[in-house]
Amino acid sequence: MPVNLVAPDPKSLLPVAGVALGVATANIRKPGRKDLLVIRLDDGAKVAGVFTQNRFCAAPVVVAREHLSAPGAGSMRALVVNTGNANAGTGRNGLAHARQTCADLARLLGCTAEQVLPFSTGVIMEPLPVDRIAAGLPACVADLRADNWFNAAQAIMTTDTLPKAVSQQVLIANSTVTITGIAKGAGMIHPDMATMLGYIATDARVSLPLLKSALAHAAKHSFNCITVDGDTSTNDAFMLIASGKADMTELNDADSPAYRALRDAVTQVAARLAQAIVRDGEGATKFISIRVEGGRSEDECRKVGFAIAHSPLVKTAFFASDPNLGRILAAIGYAGVGDLEVGKIELYLDDVLVARDGGRNPDYREEDGQRVMRQSEITVRVVLNRGGISATLWTCDLSHDYVSINADYRS
Repeated sequence: MPVNLVAPDPKSLLPVAGVALGVATANIRKPGRKDLLVIRLDDGAKVAGVFTQNRFCAAPVVVAREHLSAPGAGSMRALVVNTGNANAGTGRNGLAHARQTCADLARLLGCTAEQVLPFSTGVIMEPLPVDRIAAGLPACVADLRADNWFNAAQAIMTTDTLPKAVSQQVLIANSTVTITGIAKGAGMIHPDMATMLGYIATDARVSLPLLKSALAHAAKHSFNCITVDGDTSTNDAFMLIASGKADMTELNDADSPAYRALRDAVTQVAARLAQAIVRDGEGATKFISIRVEGGRSEDECRKVGFAIAHSPLVKTAFFASDPNLGRILAAIGYAGVGDLEVGKIELYLDDVLVARDGGRNPDYREEDGQRVMRQSEITVRVVLNRGGISATLWTCDLSHDYVSINADYRS
């Protein structure tokens, strides 16, 4: 079961003016489940995106990047997402299939194929069933409505056990701005932007350069702060949409309080979605926050945090509720911070000081560590005592079920 995660209340998911969503059951891989999503945007909407850095990136990633970098790319009209098939490792045919999907949807919506962004998730190295997608697109279009975010979150799930969706409103320049987002992911989760599929929309009016800036900030402080298993997917994408329908002056000053308020609100939504992915990590039984403090740079804090978060030995110890905490010290030591002074480091489990002065805290008691390790939510705090910078990351434990889920994934 997910770690303290519940499905969102559909009524809590706020419509974003200028954005409509439609889903269909296209039988792409498994019959009888929602597996195709169309997000239609009103004319004038702006879209920014970041994608996986995996060199074996999927065909839809290649095509979406092309469309976003083309002249006039600020006028996207639709996004189309299928689950069940990643269209990755599919060569030239995969690219042709991604482009055909864009063209098929463009004909239905009355726009150009270049104004459509494709996304896929699912099994790698299998041909995309474009005939099933084409057959399902009219049902998606017929289903388009502004209050369809919950169904949209369901339609992009793969091994997720629950849909992930968040809404928030914020007052910006005396105008109420709405932000709603969905994401999917439970395995192949590791930051190298991105780490899943994520779509956030707002009705704010914001210039395209600032929209890209807000997206980069949100990605860095949310989806690039999580890991489940250390595997970066071929299909990862995180998109930020601004419909421009809010009654406000367009934001075009990166130093303005109004822009920072929008950026921070988008980041908050993204962080809640990112944490939901970790809570729903494949086979996860524990949600673990790793806070590294007292560093000289954010980069070195993240290195230490991810060394802990990625370690199979650390993650299995958390699953077993075994305070074998020397594994954490070992991970800190190989994190790649060459001049780290281990004698200055303090290690805490929640409020329990475990290690200091280069070794075990003389006052540490095994039963205190065991008490914390048995919790479903745990905070690991590492104090480097070499500067004033900190970073927080989120991960989960590694259980028997993770192996079972991935061993049976194609069954």
